[in-house]
Amino acid sequence: MPDNSGSTPPDLMTEQAYQALIAQLRDGRLGSGTFLSMPVLVKQLELPMAAVRDAVKRAEAGGLVSVIPKRGVMIMDAGPDTTRECMELRMVFDCEGARRLIEQSEHIPLAALRDAHEELRDAAQTQMSPELTLRAITTDLSLHNALAAGNTSPLATRLYTENRERISIIQNTRPFLANRIASAMEEHLTIISALEARDTEATLTAIRTHLRSTLVWWGIPD
Repeated sequence: MPDNSGSTPPDLMTEQAYQALIAQLRDGRLGSGTFLSMPVLVKQLELPMAAVRDAVKRAEAGGLVSVIPKRGVMIMDAGPDTTRECMELRMVFDCEGARRLIEQSEHIPLAALRDAHEELRDAAQTQMSPELTLRAITTDLSLHNALAAGNTSPLATRLYTENRERISIIQNTRPFLANRIASAMEEHLTIISALEARDTEATLTAIRTHLRSTLVWWGIPD
């Protein structure tokens, strides 16, 4: 069993274990439906058992994993029902965040967001590569993070962050294809245009349309 604790405080070690777990959930090394015994997970994260156990408890509270007593850990299932629930919850955060940002005239880095989305859309129309898929995930997330920033309460921030990590697991089971990158960026650009116009109703409509298109693309019934 790895013992990298040294003189590191337990709380810090637990945070390191949690961040290591999140990193492997995000990049797909720990994929949806994967089962691991606790010793195997400890070896994979290369951190002490106590810290990993506490990190798993935190991840379970956020719906990222399930602990199976005396057996191990199961990574979140990314099936249709879970996917729909997570995407609909993100839409709620997007809509409320957008509404607040517009009503309070908060600054949103729309020019930078537009440039990144247009560049990715154009690239997807000419070439496809693993690097482009990673860019798509990052660019997609940049707009949703900007919208969610309108929800400023600590509770809303925590819930959004937990749901964002669940969606990262989902996205690893449904990788971006070139056609979807291009269409998703167009949908995002429609949202950005509505935000630029400070048009609340148009923004909310564009967000809802984006959700429906995503679910249809993934073959999840409305």
